[in-house]
Amino acid sequence: MTSSLILHWNEAEQACCAQWRSENGSPMPRRVVVADDRLNADDAFKKICEGTALLWRGDFNNARQLLQALTRRIERKSKPTAYPDLRQAFHGKRQIQVQRIRILSMLLIPVGFDYRIPLRRAPEMAEAFEEAYGPPEQVAAQATQEDSKANTKEVTALGFVTPLREILGIVGAHEWRKKGIFIVPLEATIHPHYGVFAPTRNEYIDLVAKTALPTRLNRAFDIGTGSGVLAAVLARRGIQQLIATDQDPRALACAAENLQQLGLLQKIELLKADLFPPGRADLIVCNPPWLPARPSSPLEAAIYDPESRMLRGFLAGVAAHLSENGQAWLILSDLAEHLGLRSRAELNTWISEGGLQVLARHDIRPRHSRAQDNSDPLHTARAAEICSLWCLQLISTK
Repeated sequence: MTSSLILHWNEAEQACCAQWRSENGSPMPRRVVVADDRLNADDAFKKICEGTALLWRGDFNNARQLLQALTRRIERKSKPTAYPDLRQAFHGKRQIQVQRIRILSMLLIPVGFDYRIPLRRAPEMAEAFEEAYGPPEQVAAQATQEDSKANTKEVTALGFVTPLREILGIVGAHEWRKKGIFIVPLEATIHPHYGVFAPTRNEYIDLVAKTALPTRLNRAFDIGTGSGVLAAVLARRGIQQLIATDQDPRALACAAENLQQLGLLQKIELLKADLFPPGRADLIVCNPPWLPARPSSPLEAAIYDPESRMLRGFLAGVAAHLSENGQAWLILSDLAEHLGLRSRAELNTWISEGGLQVLARHDIRPRHSRAQDNSDPLHTARAAEICSLWCLQLISTK
């Protein structure tokens, strides 16, 4: 049986195959044809819309230009839609985004297991690829296993195939990692890894840096640490015993590197966990994804939380891990409320059902440019958005 990770196509009257890779979770195309610089954008767009992916064998820079041309054609065909409310506008915009990603992911690029792209004028990307995929020998070993499963012999020699759109995303993430994001409360730079949420919107970090700590504070948990930025802020505030959790190995590696560079790694224990580590703490901090919607790719999991699963899981379980006089800090935007995706009444119900009550709430307005973008169909919601740090404590039984 052919493995779902082996892509097959015909080239120069020969059957070819290679490993299929998509970090964004794009499905492997069923039909693939070889294309080069002779293919014009209109014909390429027609083929892709008919469900045929294009494996590029021409000039690399021409492939980038073709991707831009495809983007323009998508935009021209996207007719402005008047939605009756913000909820439907959000879902409509998401549907358009998913369709756009599907089309643009059909322009494919071959990559060797030495991380070289065998195309004219292809840049050197080995460092960026290794940050996203791991050591090249590890990727080659995975392909060898797929070879065995699929009973093929050619995969290891030909390398893998991936959408050009994802390659450009990997390069962009590599540049973000090199440049980093300056965090004012730390007076230092955080370097996000590929696939790890980047704290570009960092107003919520100010809330964690300025909110008064519990009077008694011996131990703290940072749930879903991501880049490690909140754990670093808490450690800089003098918390001596701190455990930061995440279920994503990429996030844990990213947090470890950032904390090491900040000189804080020895003060913070990093632990792979879905939510909570064992035991109780005097302060438990969580910044879950803010929007209750299905992510269109694994890389969106830090933004979209289907049915508010992480938020609800945190509120349902935090009481079992919170010390008697401790506080749980929930960092959450109310954008979902303005979009009609979640109500304040639902949030309050989940808080009380978790055996918690609100001690205080600290608010801050977003500083990102999209809050001022009148052309955004979601502008009304974004302009009204507030980011809050909810200080929660156990409901008193006295």
